[in-house]
Amino acid sequence: MSNLVLELRQGEVMIVNGAPIRFRTKTRIELTARARFLFGKQIMAPDEADSPARRIYYALQQAYIGNEEERPAGMERAKLLITAFKDATTSALAADILDKALDAALADDCYLALKLARRIIRHEDAILGRVASAH
Repeated sequence: MSNLVLELRQGEVMIVNGAPIRFRTKTRIELTARARFLFGKQIMAPDEADSPARRIYYALQQAYIGNEEERPAGMERAKLLITAFKDATTSALAADILDKALDAALADDCYLALKLARRIIRHEDAILGRVASAH
């Protein structure tokens, strides 16, 4: 793995391997080993998971950065939510994106799965006329 350098603003939160870290000052960090991480606007709070697509994102987030108990439960919940969303949607593109997201998550590439889930959130927002979110 090549090193990843991130610049984080004062007050920003980052979750690394399940542990939340809040930065008191503007910081530049370098990850030198594989880690499960999200930062800033990538992190969804539980109360933000208020739609089908957002619940998928939150479940995938738990499968990715949750603790040892949360990760398997998050994956199982993501599978159920993805199946339900696919059954309800008429969009072949959304179903295909969800298949790719689930495949990525099952291959332990939850970062990609979350990126794909953000596309589903944008799709859902467009369909429902909802103001776009940061996720």
